[in-house]
Amino acid sequence: MGTLEIALRLGAATLAGVVLGLNRDLHGKSTGVRTLGLVCLGSALAVLSIHAVTGTDASRVIQGIVTGVGFLGAGVIVRGGTGHRVHGLTTAACVWVTACLGAACAIAEWQIVVLGIALVFVILIFGGPFEKAIEQRWPVPKSTDVGDKPPDRARMPGTD
Repeated sequence: MGTLEIALRLGAATLAGVVLGLNRDLHGKSTGVRTLGLVCLGSALAVLSIHAVTGTDASRVIQGIVTGVGFLGAGVIVRGGTGHRVHGLTTAACVWVTACLGAACAIAEWQIVVLGIALVFVILIFGGPFEKAIEQRWPVPKSTDVGDKPPDRARMPGTD
């Protein structure tokens, strides 16, 4: 693999992370252009660097990235407020997906990269309104508070 090919793959990974990071920045989230750009670039670097080592299994490196980035994503999940509501799950998922996109750029799976970015944007743009529409149509008591007690079944109809 030549220098131009390596530059293309690393550049594509960085661009993919920056594009997703821009969305997060525009929505005031804790990770943005720099974080997601670096996560995507780092994943691509890790996968590409094993190319020079013969006999190394790329799937093990990718497995390590997927697992390790989970810890970084956990850092953006926050409990706060009086009810200890959990926030940042979507942003944490974006960190994880960005790492996967970086790995896909490194192995030049361009269809996966393009479709992956498109699907991430579909979810980020339409996921929230879709969830709200579902919750309005079929209201269900939803517990996102840490330590919530289960509903009192003695008061629910049909549980006499």
